[in-house]
Amino acid sequence: MHPAIERIWKLVPKPVQDSIAAAVDKANGVVPPPPPHPDLTRPHRVLIGPVNYAGQGYRWSRAIEESGSASARNFVHAENNVLQYPADYVVPWRTSEHSRAWQRAMVETIAEEYTHVLVEACVPVLGGMFSGDLPRQVALMQRNGARVGIIGHGTDVRLPSTHLQSTPWSHFVDSDEWVAAEKVEAVVAENLRVIRELGLPTFVSTAGLLIDLPDAHFLGVVIEPEKWVNEAPVLERDRLKVIHAPTNPHVKGTPLIVPAAQRLHDEGLIEFVQLERTPNEEMPAVLASADVVLDQFRVGDYGVAACETMAAGRLVLAHVTDQVRVEVERHASMPLPVVEATPDDIEAVLRDIVARREHYRAIAASGPTFVRRLHDGAFSREVLLKHFLAV
Repeated sequence: MHPAIERIWKLVPKPVQDSIAAAVDKANGVVPPPPPHPDLTRPHRVLIGPVNYAGQGYRWSRAIEESGSASARNFVHAENNVLQYPADYVVPWRTSEHSRAWQRAMVETIAEEYTHVLVEACVPVLGGMFSGDLPRQVALMQRNGARVGIIGHGTDVRLPSTHLQSTPWSHFVDSDEWVAAEKVEAVVAENLRVIRELGLPTFVSTAGLLIDLPDAHFLGVVIEPEKWVNEAPVLERDRLKVIHAPTNPHVKGTPLIVPAAQRLHDEGLIEFVQLERTPNEEMPAVLASADVVLDQFRVGDYGVAACETMAAGRLVLAHVTDQVRVEVERHASMPLPVVEATPDDIEAVLRDIVARREHYRAIAASGPTFVRRLHDGAFSREVLLKHFLAV
C-alpha cells in the first residue's frame, strides 16, 4: 500500500475497514478458508500461531504430537511465510485482519476443539478481532476454556536498550540502515508490558531472550537432524572452505567479518564463499561441502542456522554471550560446540583453526550430539509438557 494511502486508510474506523475489505473480497470471489482442526481423539489439542518464524511453529507442533497424548496445529499469515516453511494452515493476513466470518469461525473452533493456544511473537491469533487487542483476545479464549501461553521469537521481545548492554557488537548500535532502534524499543517495551500483565506461561525460542524475559522457559528451536547428516570429512583439505550465508547481513554482522575472511582468502589460507538467498533445500549439500560456517556476530545468540550446521558436523563460528552458553550448557549437560569469534578476533580464530585442526575437529564432531540433546524436538516437547500442557 502506498504510504499516503496507508495513512488515509488508518484514519478509517475499523468496522468500515472490515466492511470495505469484505466487499472487495466478495467481488473477487475470495472465501475465508475454514479453520484448522486438531485430532479430537487426543486429550490435549494445541494451536500455535500466527508467525511460524523459521518454520518453528510447525516444528514445535510436530514435536508436541510425538508425545502421543497431544494433537497440534500451527498456522501462519501467508505474508509471514515468504520462504515457504512448512505450515499446517496458511491464511492471508487480509482475511485474518478484516474477515469477521473468519474471526468468528476461529473463536468457535478454538472453543470447541482446542484445549491450549500458544501465541507467537505477541501477534494476535484472532487477527483483527477487537482491533487486534491481544489481552481481550486472550481473555475471550480463556473464558471459552483454552489455556493460553506466549512464545517470544526474537525482535518481538529483545529490548534494544538491554541488548546494547549485553554485547558491544549489537545490531542496534548502527541500526538506522536496518530499522530505527527507538521504534523497536517502543514496540518491544509494549510487548513486554503486555506479557507481564497477562501473566501467562511464557517461552522463548533462544536463550538470549531470557535477558528480557527472565521468568520465561527456554524452549529451543527445532530442526530435523537427519536431514543434515553427511559423511563428508571436515577440516582435512589443505585450503579450508569457509562459508557465510547471511539471511540478514546487518543482523548477522556480515560487513564486520567479511574483510578479514577475504584477506585470508586472498592469502590462500582459506577458500571463502559468501552465499546469498540459497534455497533451504540446497543447504544440506552446501554445508556438507564446507569446513567452517560463519554464523552471526552481533546478536550474541544462536538459532536454526547454527543448529543445522552443528547437525552437519561442520565447525560453527559465532559470537555467543556467556549468558547463553551457561544457560544451554545447563540444559544440555555439555558445552555449546560453537567456537567463539567476534568481529575483532575472527581473523586470529580462523588462523588458529588452520593451525590446530585436530582440536577444532573434535568440537565439530560434538555438534550432532548437542543438537540431539536440545534441538531435535524432544527437549522442546518436554518443556511444553511440563510447563504448559500438564499444568
